[in-house]
Amino acid sequence: MNRGSERLAVERLRKPLQLPRLYPIVDVACFSGTSHPGNAILDFALAIASTGVFWLQYRNKSGNSRQMLSDCRELRRVLGVEVTLVMNDRADLALAAGFDGVHVGQDDLPVQAVRRLVGAEFIVGTSTHNPEQLGVADQTDADYVAIGPVYATSSKANPDPVVGLDGVRLARSLTRKPLVAIGGITRANCRAVLEAGADSVAVISDLVNNPQAAAEEFLRILL
Repeated sequence: MNRGSERLAVERLRKPLQLPRLYPIVDVACFSGTSHPGNAILDFALAIASTGVFWLQYRNKSGNSRQMLSDCRELRRVLGVEVTLVMNDRADLALAAGFDGVHVGQDDLPVQAVRRLVGAEFIVGTSTHNPEQLGVADQTDADYVAIGPVYATSSKANPDPVVGLDGVRLARSLTRKPLVAIGGITRANCRAVLEAGADSVAVISDLVNNPQAAAEEFLRILL
């Protein structure tokens, strides 16, 4: 590690990241069939935030940059600074929209390249799907790592192999970074995922229908 990386690591350690137990993801694909997807996204986010959830990720795998930026700026405007907003994949749009962080996958820019782009105070998370990827992520300046899919999921067209609860336990043993579990997590199985070692569970589908009531139930189970 060079001096610049050492300094950056020390700066990040001064402000430990507080991950929420519930990590909701606003996946635009879930609202594509509505008459006004933009409004549906905002309504969903506001319903989630009304429960006291202080963290949301915006995920859009098929939209154009202009629409994504518009969505993100509206989310920032209506949610204010009390909610931590993370952008999936796009560090450039996260900065332009005034977000707090970015989450990158294995096919996106490497964590260290993202860190150079966004600076020391920006939150950077990264996805991993096996022990080898997690070992690499653990050596970076990522603020947290995600492991998954824990269970079968329909949120990706070509998902990686399911890791199960054993995969979460193994991930926990391989890193001291905050650990997010993702993939097929519901109110029925979320507690088991935490007990396997995850600090936080990322949820998409099981929040879509009646998001306020669903988020409240998640929080009762997780807290």
